[in-house]
Amino acid sequence: MSRVNRQWKLRRRPEGWPEPDCWELVESEVPSTPDNHVLLRSRYLSVDPYMRARIGTTKTYAPSVPIDGTMIGAGVAEVAESRHPEFEVGEIVETFHMGWQDYKLSNTTGLRKIDPNLAPISTALGVLGMNGLTAYWGVVDVMACVPGDTVVVSGAAGATGYVVGQIAKINGCRVVGTAGSDKKIAWLLDELGFDAAFNYKKTDNYGKALQEVCPEGIDCYFDNVGGDLTDAVFPLLNLRARVAICGQISSYNNPDFNELGPRLLRYLIAKRVRIQGFLIFDYFHRTDEALPRMARWLREGKLEHRETVYEGLERAPEAFIGMMQGDNIGKTIVKVT
Repeated sequence: MSRVNRQWKLRRRPEGWPEPDCWELVESEVPSTPDNHVLLRSRYLSVDPYMRARIGTTKTYAPSVPIDGTMIGAGVAEVAESRHPEFEVGEIVETFHMGWQDYKLSNTTGLRKIDPNLAPISTALGVLGMNGLTAYWGVVDVMACVPGDTVVVSGAAGATGYVVGQIAKINGCRVVGTAGSDKKIAWLLDELGFDAAFNYKKTDNYGKALQEVCPEGIDCYFDNVGGDLTDAVFPLLNLRARVAICGQISSYNNPDFNELGPRLLRYLIAKRVRIQGFLIFDYFHRTDEALPRMARWLREGKLEHRETVYEGLERAPEAFIGMMQGDNIGKTIVKVT
């Protein structure tokens, strides 16, 4: 085993869009493994929109990455060394605390063992991981979708959105998606079976576009984007509509973004709309309830998965920036080894 650990360190906080020089790739010695610990060797790293807030100055639900600290992120890893009775060398695990590095010392808290025979291990970061579980609980619990509902998904070609749409279809809903390229729209319609979709970058009037694809209004809205698109949804919400707020990526890289306030809440009164923000951490205790069902859908071909893969740890900043700019289709991951 190489005793060199490459790590991406945060050197400065971005103002606006992140740039490659926000991070520096450094080398350090791989730590020794004490009792009741394991040494993890990274196989795949996850890059996700939430990480933008973690390198900024805005307070959020988790602490910011310190300057000169290792960049955070989930990962799938192999147990390279073990001095813990419940883990063996060679086992595959998923962890939210891998970080952008080759090796990670862990006391095993929060590790989830992955069965390589169930599905490709990279899916533990996407469709059978944080994104897929977020989609599942957003559809089943937060929005409580029922057959016949019209469900609109913003950011529908992203790591969470494309799973939301598929689960809603499995549940008998009519699904409408928005995405930022014609290629993504074609994928949603032709391969994933969305009922309608439009390219928001080629749409001047979001309200008009939504009315055309949702002539009977909107029962459920899964929001990954926020901004003007979400504003256009509110007037079209039906009686007792449900809205799941998962992300607001339209504002993450805008240092001049001015929050205008809840100026459209009047639409929610007469329609008795329920809006709920949520995090996947709220549902960790129910993972064993959701994952077997999703794995079965994957095996049966009811649930498709797609990944945008960057080869090599050295490309982690490139992968993150590309994901934030919408270059990906499906889940963005970095293949380390």
